[in-house]
Amino acid sequence: MEAELAGLAASGATTVVGLMASDAWAQVRARLARFLARGGAEGAEEAASADLERSRGELVEARQARDAGTEDDVLAEWRLRLRRTLQADPAAAEELRRMLAELAPESRAAGGTTYYTANTTHGGVYHEAVIQAGSITYHGVQPPGHDTHSGAAAAADADPPAGC
Repeated sequence: MEAELAGLAASGATTVVGLMASDAWAQVRARLARFLARGGAEGAEEAASADLERSRGELVEARQARDAGTEDDVLAEWRLRLRRTLQADPAAAEELRRMLAELAPESRAAGGTTYYTANTTHGGVYHEAVIQAGSITYHGVQPPGHDTHSGAAAAADADPPAGC
């Protein structure tokens, strides 16, 4: 159960941080603050909203400065905060799942999953392209005169041509 809550907290933090830099932030912030303040003392919602806004400010400044370390810190902060919220109230897990599903309605319509992430690479030298993708499929173009119906052509089609 702990691993499941940790995974949900990580997914939630990634979504929250991704939304901080989006146009939807104004509508989402109040809802997130209510979730974080659930069962809390008087003023807990206002405090959660202030924490969210502070983090958003840090994130925006970090992105402008290309400061990957601060971006990572903001993500780690919300991952820990959500995990603690879920540990204190395991019933909150279902509410968080529902909220995350509602915050990405276009993913349900498309039949896929939308991930709000801040991808960074640092700490190394990359001499090749770095690609992130959900699915990569080869759709090669055959040279003129290539017989797609012969056995040799079918065998050649099994692997993409060199350089692709």
